[in-house]
Amino acid sequence: MTLSPSFPADFLWGVASAGHQVEGNNVNSDTWFLEHLPGTIFSEPSGDALDHYHRYREDIALIASLGFTSYRFSLEWARIEPAEGEFSTAGLNHYKRMLETCREHGLTPVVTFHHFTSPLWLLQSGGWESSRTPELFARYCDRVMAHLGDLIGVACTLNEPNLPWLLESFGIGGEAPESRGSVPMWAAAAERLGVDASTIAPFQFCSTEAAFEVKLAAHRAATAAIKARRPELLVGWTLANTDIQFADGGEERAERARRDVNVRFLEASRGDDFVGIQTYGRTVYGPDGLAPAPAGAVLTQSGEEIYPQALEATIREAHRIAGIPVMVTENGLATEDDTQRVKFLQTAVDCVASCLADGIDVRGYIAWTAFDNFEWIFGYRPKFGLIAVDRSTQERTPKESARWLGSLAREHARQQVAQPA
Repeated sequence: MTLSPSFPADFLWGVASAGHQVEGNNVNSDTWFLEHLPGTIFSEPSGDALDHYHRYREDIALIASLGFTSYRFSLEWARIEPAEGEFSTAGLNHYKRMLETCREHGLTPVVTFHHFTSPLWLLQSGGWESSRTPELFARYCDRVMAHLGDLIGVACTLNEPNLPWLLESFGIGGEAPESRGSVPMWAAAAERLGVDASTIAPFQFCSTEAAFEVKLAAHRAATAAIKARRPELLVGWTLANTDIQFADGGEERAERARRDVNVRFLEASRGDDFVGIQTYGRTVYGPDGLAPAPAGAVLTQSGEEIYPQALEATIREAHRIAGIPVMVTENGLATEDDTQRVKFLQTAVDCVASCLADGIDVRGYIAWTAFDNFEWIFGYRPKFGLIAVDRSTQERTPKESARWLGSLAREHARQQVAQPA
C-alpha cells in the first residue's frame, strides 16, 4: 500500500465516539431524561450503551492495535458537573485516566467538550437559548482544563452546533418557542421540570436565532477559557456540513439552506485554529423541499444516497469560506454491508488527498464511528461502526473497514519513520 506523498507527517488518522453514545447510564444528562419521557421521539433508550465508561482501557488498546494514531471522544458535562456549581473530582479523574490511556498507546486525544448532551439542570434553566449558558459552559471548560488540560491533543468546543438547522429540512425539531407546548415530548419535559414549554431548548433540537447567538457566544467563551490555560492548544468547533445541491426549481431553497447550515457557521469559524468538518453525504433540494435519491442509487440504512464524494465539496467550501485549517472529525456510513463501508472510506480518503494536493491544509481524517453505538433518536439500528459490538456480551469485533483504514494509518506512520533525516 502506497500513500500519496501529499499526506503531511503529522496527519491524524483516527476514529471517533461520543460519551453518551458509548458510555452508558448517563443519568444526569438532558438526553437520558428526554429518552424516557412520554411521547419521546427517541426510538429506544441508551441504557448501558457499550459500557465504554468501564471498558475504555480495552477499547483504546484495540483502537491503537489497529494502527490508528488518534481517538476523538467527548467529555460528559453531566458527569463532571452533575448539579450546577458542583464539580465531580471523580468524574474529572475518569477522563484523565482515559487521556492517559490514549497517551500510553500513542494516540493523540481529540477531545470534544460538548457532544450534544448537557446536564439536566441546564435544560431546566433555559438550555441553549439562555443568556447564562455561554458563561456556564466556559466555567466548565476552565475546570476541565485546570484538571486535565495538559493531556489533551486537540480541543473541540461544540459538536455540530448547526445540526438543528439541517434537521429542520427532515422535519425533526425546529419548533418556535411558542409552539413547543403542542409537541408531546417538549410538553412532557416542561411538566416534569416545572417550567414553561417555550423554554425547553436542548442543543440538538433548537434552531432559533437566540440559539445561534448563544452557541456562538459559548464557543468563543470556551475557546478563551481553554486558551487561557494552554495558549498553544489547537481549538475549534465541529460542524455538520452537508454537500448542498439543487435540482431544477430548488435553487432558492438550496441557497437558503447553504447559508443557514454551512456558510454562517464557517464565517464564524474565522480566527479559530481549525474547523472540524463532519460530512455524510449530499442534500439535494427541489422546488418543494428535499429531492428523493436518484433512481437506482445505493442507499444507506437510513434510506439516504451513498455519496462519499460530498466530503471533498465540504472541505473545499470550508477552506474557501473559513480560510483556516480543516480537520475531518467525522465521516462514515450507516450500513450492515462492510464492503460498502470500505469503498466509502477509500473514496473519502481520495477526496482528502485531492484537497491536500491542491494546497488545502487538512490536518486529519477521523472516521465515524469507532463502534456500532447508540445513534440518538434512531437508537441502535444504524450501524456506523468500524468495530462491531455484541451488546448482549459487549464483545468487540473489528470489521474489515477498521483493518483497512488502520493499515493506511500504520503505513503512513511507517513511511514517516523511513523518511531520511
